[in-house]
This record gives sequence, C-alpha cells and structure tokens, in this order.
Amino acid sequence: MKRFWVQWGERYLYHPSLSQKILSLLLLPLSWLYCLIAYLRYRRSEPKAMGIAVVSVGNLTVGGSGKTPVVIELAKHFEKPAIVLRGYGRKSRGMVVVKDKTTLLCDVTSSGDEAMLYAHSLSHAVVIVSEIRERAIAEAVSMGCDVVLLDDGYGKHAIAKLDLIIDVATPNGFCLPSGAYREKLWSGKEAVKLVEGKTFKRSVSIQNPTDKMVLVTAIARPERLDPYLPEVAGKFYFEDHHFFTQKELEEIIESTGASSLLVTQKDFVKMSTFNNLNFSLMVLSITLDEALITTVKEYSHAKKD
Repeated sequence: MKRFWVQWGERYLYHPSLSQKILSLLLLPLSWLYCLIAYLRYRRSEPKAMGIAVVSVGNLTVGGSGKTPVVIELAKHFEKPAIVLRGYGRKSRGMVVVKDKTTLLCDVTSSGDEAMLYAHSLSHAVVIVSEIRERAIAEAVSMGCDVVLLDDGYGKHAIAKLDLIIDVATPNGFCLPSGAYREKLWSGKEAVKLVEGKTFKRSVSIQNPTDKMVLVTAIARPERLDPYLPEVAGKFYFEDHHFFTQKELEEIIESTGASSLLVTQKDFVKMSTFNNLNFSLMVLSITLDEALITTVKEYSHAKKD
C-alpha cells in the first residue's frame, strides 16, 4: 500500500492525470500558505559562518534530482572533504560518523543508502549523517576537513554556504501540495543553478550485463533511469530508501526468470551482503563543467583566507 501511494504521489507531482491536475488546483490555498510559511522561515534566518567552507548541492523540489553523483564528483576535487547529510531511511538517530578518512565505521542500516554510497565511492572523504547539520559540520571541522559538501541543504538558511541547485523540470511552479516545490529561490538568496547537459553531463555503463536483466530499484522518480536502460525483462519499483530483503529479490528472479538483477549503485549498497544472487550494476558517471569546479574551489579558498 505504501508503494502505491508513493508512486501515485510521484505521478501527481511530475506526470499528473486530468483528475490530479484538478486536485492540484483545489489545493492551491494550502500551497500559498505553505509557501508563505517557508518564505517567513527564510526571512527569519540569519546565515552563520561555520568555520569551514560549506557547499550545498540540492534541488528545490521533492523527489530525486541526481545530486548524489554531483556531490561525489565535486568531492574528488578536494583533498580533505566531508560529506554531510541527514541520512534518510536509516535506522539510527542522532549524529553518526559513517566513515572517517580511512575507515568505514557502521553498516548501511545506521548510515542510510546514500551515505553508504558516498563512503564506498570516496576513499578520502569523511561521511557524517545527522538531523542537525550544524552539529555534523562542527564534527567535520574537528576532524580536520577542508570543505563540507552538504547534501540537500538549500533550506538550511541559518548556515552560511554556497548553494548549488539542480534544475528539475516540473509541470507547474507551485509549492506543496499543489506542486513539487519545497521552497522557491527566494529574493535575495544567491544560488548557482545546475542544468543537465550544460553544467553537468551523465553517462551510464552496465557492469556484468546478462541476456535477461530485470530492473529493481528504490530511488525517487525511477523513470529517470529510462533513458539509460538497456532492454530489460521487467521493472520493479520500491519506495525511495527501501531496505530490500533477499527473499524479495529471489521472488522477483523466480517470477521473471531473470538471469540477473539490474540495480543502481545506491540500491546495491543494501544488497551487497546477499548470497547467491547475480547482479548487473548501473554505474553512473558525471562530468562537471570546468567553470562550476572553479566557482566552487574559489569559494572554498576564499573561506580559508
């Protein structure tokens, strides 16, 4: 049932039917109220320097935007980066240091899938999850990091930072619940907009391809994968951050006769301990515009002076 409502919500926000469009219009008074509250919250916030350069990568809307591979690629341009994020889907609370500069310190249930992907992808980075981002940033400072890359931090207006916003196409410009916007790019708020195909480009390769692959994924807006998919025997979508069981995956293989499960890197960190399953892995690579890299590095260096 939860999966049904998640998928219904994604269609409502990004590919609405006629009835969903009518519902969106009926909910406009709530959207105006929501947007007003978000704006007042922004106006009451006073950005505070954190003693380290903070660069946020995120988007203004709910749902996936591809921020994780952008953060990973940016982190490669720094010697001692820290990745700070909330850790959605994790089964822990409070601040957890997922990885220091050399060692993985917890499992995926404590870190969440995105944090574990960062930990596996960046051997030189510190990875910290915390509901209170300021606490995690302070921890990164104490660990000797030279920059904090804040995953999905636009709405943290009390933190002085450089905001990078991935542009996501939506059918309307309204705030929740009529549209997909959590916040707007408020007047007086400076940000750098990232546009796919211009500021960054994606490419996908398949590791261990087989003759009959079935897609299994638990990411937001999974239709984003369609342009990169080879021919597959079926598609199985779960809610974002879902923790798979081996039995679920075995039943999918049995029902489809698939020779392998095609999964994203974010999904695989939650499956890698399963036995006797054959995986094909979608490996996403990002190429960043040199001007963007220069902007981020100049901001970081300026904060050190």
